[in-house]
Amino acid sequence: MAHNGIKDVVLVHGAFADGSGWRGVYDNLTSRGYRVTIVQNPLTSFDDDVAATTRLLDKLDGPAILVGHSWGGTVITEAGSHKNVAGLVYVAALIPDSGETSGQQYEGFAPTPKFVIDIGEDGYGFLNADSFKEGFADDASDADAAFLRDAQVPVNMAVFGAAVSKAAWHEKPSWAVIATEDNAFDQAMLQHMATRAGAKITTTPGSHAVYLTQSVVVSDVINDAAETALQKSLASAN
Repeated sequence: MAHNGIKDVVLVHGAFADGSGWRGVYDNLTSRGYRVTIVQNPLTSFDDDVAATTRLLDKLDGPAILVGHSWGGTVITEAGSHKNVAGLVYVAALIPDSGETSGQQYEGFAPTPKFVIDIGEDGYGFLNADSFKEGFADDASDADAAFLRDAQVPVNMAVFGAAVSKAAWHEKPSWAVIATEDNAFDQAMLQHMATRAGAKITTTPGSHAVYLTQSVVVSDVINDAAETALQKSLASAN
């Protein structure tokens, strides 16, 4: 069962995806007694995605762990200031600071040539179909990778130029899962962002789709956050 009064977990997906990839984490956490809610980001703007997350947080009647994958990390950094959020879990995620954009997180770090984005004339991007598996889900089965590729949700690329107003990790305890074979982000970039946020870091073999392919590892980190977030918050306040 959920520990220390935290029974809710809210999962936020990233760009080029929807919430269905969280199924393994959902099943794992609900079997432990958690109540899990999955945000469906429209990926139309930063404000729209934050609003979608906030809308679900508003429905909760107590503290929750807010989890974000990839672009979802930027979303939870903004939405995480909500009164119902007790802790933040970043899964292969962007972790900008106050006043920073997602795009700025890449500055000074190695490029990721296997993660290829095709951008249309309307400004929306898809991951290139030919390189999708290698770039996004290299450790997934061919069938799972094909499903993710064909179920892509295009993202308005302008979201990566939107700045966070207030980074919630300054006030809320945070955790980070870093996959060692993530082809979407430079490893040094992931370590830098998580370390700067003071996150408790768990490193595991896995691709950018670690939320799908290593769902038990991710679930264990979320469970750790649920067990300790309230105590960490009280300790930092004293």
